[in-house]
Amino acid sequence: MSTEEFGKKGWTPNRIKDVSGRTYVITGTTSGTGFEAAKILLSKGAKVVMLNRNPKKSEDTISTLKTALGSHIDVINIRMDLAEQASVKEAAAEVLNTIPRIDALLCNAAIAQVPQQKLTVDGFESQLGVNHYGNFLLQALLYPRIEESKGRIVVVGSMGYNMGIKTIQFDDMNWDKNYSPNSVYSQSKLAQIMCVYELQDRLKEAGKTDVKSYACHPGASRTSLIKTSGGLMTRFVWQLMKLSPFVQSAERGAYPQLMCATEPDLDQRGFYGPTGRGYWTGPVGACKLEPHAKDKVVAKKLWEVSEKAINFKWNF
Repeated sequence: MSTEEFGKKGWTPNRIKDVSGRTYVITGTTSGTGFEAAKILLSKGAKVVMLNRNPKKSEDTISTLKTALGSHIDVINIRMDLAEQASVKEAAAEVLNTIPRIDALLCNAAIAQVPQQKLTVDGFESQLGVNHYGNFLLQALLYPRIEESKGRIVVVGSMGYNMGIKTIQFDDMNWDKNYSPNSVYSQSKLAQIMCVYELQDRLKEAGKTDVKSYACHPGASRTSLIKTSGGLMTRFVWQLMKLSPFVQSAERGAYPQLMCATEPDLDQRGFYGPTGRGYWTGPVGACKLEPHAKDKVVAKKLWEVSEKAINFKWNF
């Protein structure tokens, strides 16, 4: 389907029909685009499984959603910290034990612009550890259930993929020699996006057609992403930008991932998000993806390096 069919206003959640009986697993739902995505799916009758690291914030989020939508909504939280591989494994095991179907996994949670190099408990640079390795492991662990459900994997990337060195720094994945908050964020988002298209190729090679994987970006949206992990100056500049017309609401920022999770017959090879100037805001549809994000040689090596890093092989 061509995204031009969505008209001048682009894709909006009005296109989501009743999704009763469907289950969506979403990471990072206590604020921002993840919260808005959960709210919209719940309002359409879906069951939502939230994966968040902070139990108190998650409880508050569920209360807020029930106040807004009614106590009948079907929403639960399972604790998961993407920065800890053990936590991801534990959460995935709980999902597999308690959730009989997954119509889409929305990998929404991320950290950004961490001012100084910081390592996760597993020894990964934090932005790569959370944004890429954490999500990569989660997808791999939940893949069998997604396949049983003929579901989707939706990865929320960022236009940040197009900054930085525009390839993967294989000789120093932790950026010990040249750490920079923006370059490493860019690297983590590029890695996430590359693995979406590499997954598509591997599924095709294995003759698997039941699972679809999509990459999207939220544009420039009013979320707490920079506030929670960025440095002082970055946070200050972003607070000013959030007041400008160049930044859209978190709700609109959730549209691309919702589109990828629910729109029938959506082309997997596309890269979806706001289509306005600089892809910051505007109607949601297909955006141009720069060629380096689909570099097959790099993507294949990245997949192998990633499987080795998480010590887990995808089982197709």
